[in-house]
Amino acid sequence: MATDYDSPRKTDDDLGEDSLQELQARRTDKSSGSIDIDETDLAESLELPGADLSNEELSLRVIPRQADEFTCARCFLVHHRSQLASEKNGQQICRECAA
Repeated sequence: MATDYDSPRKTDDDLGEDSLQELQARRTDKSSGSIDIDETDLAESLELPGADLSNEELSLRVIPRQADEFTCARCFLVHHRSQLASEKNGQQICRECAA
């Protein structure tokens, strides 16, 4: 950034006034740029613990476990065969649980 050495220099008092004016300008800019959020829209997106969800439908497609996947005996998550750490007595353990 170029500096104009011919411009008049400001004293400490002038710097304090400028910064106050800048702060006030920023405050008005922030308030003008804020988005009005409707409280009902916000409340609809919140899920309360113990809420009655009996009339809700789950729109998720479930894919069965593939031939190259296994279910961990500790965390019960389905992992790819590359994540298999050990297999004891027919129980397959993933790397995360074995660590």
